[in-house]
Amino acid sequence: MKTLAIRGATTVEKNEKLCILNETKILIQKIIDTNSLKEDDIVSIIFTMTRDLDEVYPSVAVRELLGFNDIPLLNFEEKYIKNSLDRCIRVMMHVNTHIEKDKIFHIYLNEAKKLRTDLKGKE
Repeated sequence: MKTLAIRGATTVEKNEKLCILNETKILIQKIIDTNSLKEDDIVSIIFTMTRDLDEVYPSVAVRELLGFNDIPLLNFEEKYIKNSLDRCIRVMMHVNTHIEKDKIFHIYLNEAKKLRTDLKGKE
């Protein structure tokens, strides 16, 4: 068993609580499903959001919508860079797994797909 990090990102249409929560839930669920993870596999989750998103923390989606209450979660504001992607939520999930590093799928959804065109996803 080893600990690996899985990256991902998504964007939201509007800076609204329900939009942020829904897109976060979709992103986290897709990471879990695509990588065949269980809740107990997840060590911690770190989120960042661009400064134009300020209605709710993405970790609320993990707690309230997915019901994961025993996973350490942390939220940060993404460093602002001129001309960077707007309304973006990024995640780094640390997991305990037997999966080999090259078999992990990093998930980028919506406009965030532009961030890592070098990665091949599992659709």
